[in-house]
Amino acid sequence: MSRGICTRVNSCGAFWMLSAVTIAVNVIIVDAYSCHEVRTAFQLRQVGPLHRVPETPGTDVDLLVCKHEGPSCCTRKMEESYQLAVKRETLQNIRTYSFELEHLISRHSDAFQDMFQYLLSFSQGHLSSLLEVTYSSLSRHALRHVNQLFSSLSLYLRGANVSVEVAVHRFFNNLFPLVYTQLINPGVEGSMTVGSEMDDCLRMIRQDVNPFGSHPAIMAQELAGTLGAGRQLGLALEVGLDMMNATEHFSLSKECVKGLVKMVYCSHCRGLTLIKPCMGYCLNVMRGCLASMSELDQPWRRYTSLLDQLTNAMAGRHSLELSLLRVREYVNEALLYAQLHGVLITATVDKVCGLSTGEPTGKQSASPEVTTSNVTSSSPLPSAASSQPLPEQLLGQFAHLRREFLIVLQRFRSFFTALPEMLCDGENVMDDSMCWSGDNVVESYSGRVVGNGLQAQRQNPEVKVRNPDPSLAEVKERLEQFNQEIQESFPKLGQIEAWDELSSGETEEGSTTDCDDEDGCQASGDSQEKISGSDGSSVGNPFGRQPGGNSPQDDPSKPPSVKVIGSPSSANWAQSWSLALLFAACCLQWTLF
Repeated sequence: MSRGICTRVNSCGAFWMLSAVTIAVNVIIVDAYSCHEVRTAFQLRQVGPLHRVPETPGTDVDLLVCKHEGPSCCTRKMEESYQLAVKRETLQNIRTYSFELEHLISRHSDAFQDMFQYLLSFSQGHLSSLLEVTYSSLSRHALRHVNQLFSSLSLYLRGANVSVEVAVHRFFNNLFPLVYTQLINPGVEGSMTVGSEMDDCLRMIRQDVNPFGSHPAIMAQELAGTLGAGRQLGLALEVGLDMMNATEHFSLSKECVKGLVKMVYCSHCRGLTLIKPCMGYCLNVMRGCLASMSELDQPWRRYTSLLDQLTNAMAGRHSLELSLLRVREYVNEALLYAQLHGVLITATVDKVCGLSTGEPTGKQSASPEVTTSNVTSSSPLPSAASSQPLPEQLLGQFAHLRREFLIVLQRFRSFFTALPEMLCDGENVMDDSMCWSGDNVVESYSGRVVGNGLQAQRQNPEVKVRNPDPSLAEVKERLEQFNQEIQESFPKLGQIEAWDELSSGETEEGSTTDCDDEDGCQASGDSQEKISGSDGSSVGNPFGRQPGGNSPQDDPSKPPSVKVIGSPSSANWAQSWSLALLFAACCLQWTLF
């Protein structure tokens, strides 16, 4: 009884199974003679007009790229549409990756320039406050020269053809007539007007008289070093943007486009719209297409290394922000030096410019005055010191900006060789079995996977690379030339100790400053430049560094009651403040980490 039931059930199961197989075979046969899936993919990917896709596969199709045996859902017109579509899609994918790098370079370029300009503005205000409060008799005419100095420094950082040394020495040239008529010999201003022949003579002889000691030369050297790194970093970022713009507009070769069509769309001709290319196959196609772009790898790596070194140079022991903050200190020391050596300066001016002014009379003004006996480290700080907030937050932001930029550089150092892998990453390829090899569905790609660059493409089985892209070859040449120019401008770049020595702000004996005499540069740039007195004695040592017996107090030719406006204690305070700012910046960096 039960056996009969089982027999009847087995017979029913066999019937339904046979029916299901028959239906499945019928579906397969119907699908084999339909291009419905191909039409759907053609429409969804917006390849071209839908009417170009046939309803059923053709047997006598003369294709140029997607050749295969058996019926095909592709036509010549579809191949043309596939070529346009794959070219558009590939370039769009490349631009997606390059746009991220371009955006990061552009954003950091703007951020650095904004920070540079803010530092310049802060330093300018800091110096102006010194002149307005401590040297009020100078400020009315001196502030426009301060504006001119910092305008030149701003243009220099933006890449203009401006010399830092010339700008600094021009500033002190213009300052000398004011110092001479307002601080050293205030009685002269009653008979002279600003812009007179006397002023012109004073500006012309400043490099010979050397009324400010070595402070202008030291200031010019330090600013040229630290601002030079900032300037080159800004120019380098602009070059990087130009290069990325050029790479976005390169064209794909015909051989490349054919290889891309074969990889992406030829499987559709057989109705295989969901199959993905093998990883090795995709790498060969992309490396062949981007062979000329991969040639940018070595100069690009060198370029990012130089950016790294320029950024670190700005953050060295004599960083850009601290050197700008020291401008106030240098100017204050220069003014003190001129007042302390007023007798010999007057004697020299009298000989050269032919106007007898007698001995300095001192300046009676509302500004605080101290005698040489009171010039000590315990003198009160100028009130200008507290007129602006301490920029600890600013220094911390600058340090954070530099660190963030270095992280970005590290991420994109191998961009041009990693780009083919990025395009073949994720859902675009199949690592496991059953992938598209360009001709068939295979378990794994059996072809040789070549490396990056033009030389490696000689063995590429998928894309023939005949000639390098001329536009990218030009980009490579420009980048290599720029790298060479930076290396020649900063031969010690990358050597931390050598860079600190280069921008230490200490002039060695016998060093020179290259600038035009018409701009009033120091004749020698020595730290021991001399003022010739009437007896031929040398009094060129800066104040506070005189050997024993040569101090103003011990020189009988100088009256001990010479009055000095300002105080060197402000210079000592500025040094301590700079160190405090540097310490605060370091603390902020550790906090940010």
